Amino acid sequence: MTSSDTRIDPPRTGGELDQLTTFLDYQRGTVVRKATGLSEEDAHRVLLPSELMTVAGLLSHLRWVEAWWFDVVVNGQPDRAPYTEEDPDREFRVAADMTLAQLVADYEEQCSVSREIAGRFPLDHVATYLDGKQVNVRWVLIHMIEETARHAGHLDIIREQLDGATGE
Repeated sequence: MTSSDTRIDPPRTGGELDQLTTFLDYQRGTVVRKATGLSEEDAHRVLLPSELMTVAGLLSHLRWVEAWWFDVVVNGQPDRAPYTEEDPDREFRVAADMTLAQLVADYEEQCSVSREIAGRFPLDHVATYLDGKQVNVRWVLIHMIEETARHAGHLDIIREQLDGATGE
């Protein structure tokens, strides 16, 4: 892994929005950090029982999870994700045809879009999706911290198996 770490520690005091978004950005930075410095072969290498659990696959999945919750649910845009009813995990599979650099760039670009969307809506803003389900922006941010941190943990395991790199 690269020794440069651009992540910013979340503030221990301050406003709720700042704390939530900084915690999420820290986890997003961890995801990128875990992917940085790998070869194309290693980024696409299957080491776990699920063929979906590769560094490349997880980057693609997280990119589309960001798009779903922020673009689609909060911002009301059409869903452009590659998954289908026939292949609900396709966002993992499309990564096989993408370079690691492209996957990281797409993820970082989507995180930037998500960050901008989250900043436009109050935490209590309620969005309606999927046949009347409701969620507020606060819940989306908390969920994305959980989702991103969980997959950062997966990336940590995969990275250690690939080259022995450990750490935060």
